[in-house]
Amino acid sequence: MTPTQRSLAYLREEGYTVAIVERWNPHARIRQDLFGFIDLLAIRKGETLAVQVTSTGVSSRIKKIMESDYLPKVRDAGWRIIVHGWRKNSKGRYVLRVEDIS
Repeated sequence: MTPTQRSLAYLREEGYTVAIVERWNPHARIRQDLFGFIDLLAIRKGETLAVQVTSTGVSSRIKKIMESDYLPKVRDAGWRIIVHGWRKNSKGRYVLRVEDIS
């Protein structure tokens, strides 16, 4: 299961309707995030959540988001912005680290 799939399952369990907004660009051969930093868009009554998902480098993802020209516009829209960082613990189980940067 990929980090994105783990986040999808987690957010659905939390009552969100979730869409993957990261896309594969076959011409450039890279994945492209919505607004350069959003992998998942999650909604539930009165809330929109923009999620960046990673298995490594949570702090570098936060830095990328903070430097984005789109950040003020996403915040003005009232969206919460979070980073999901997935890692294995000492028992081999995946553990989620959530950083809210709204």
